[in-house]
Amino acid sequence: MAKILLCCAAGMSTSMVVKKMQQAAASKNIEVEVNAVGLDEFDANLDKYDCFLLGPQIKYKLNDFKAKADSVGKPIDVINQMDYGMMNGDKILTNALAMLK
Repeated sequence: MAKILLCCAAGMSTSMVVKKMQQAAASKNIEVEVNAVGLDEFDANLDKYDCFLLGPQIKYKLNDFKAKADSVGKPIDVINQMDYGMMNGDKILTNALAMLK
């Protein structure tokens, strides 16, 4: 089962995206664990997840977090701003799963 962690400023706005991603996964019978945390919890979760997605509002942290994710061999990216704003859980899930291939 793939484990995806979303990270934003406080973990609040991404929790809505998490729900949409979980609904999309359920409708496609995809087993996946998706959670959201604030950026201050990123380091503590490096070993627990397979890939990481940052909310567009913290894309400035990508270089810092990418170095950490690379050190443990895990992919990281920023969620497309349009998909994030539209709460397009299906597209965000598809993009996250593609990172794992």
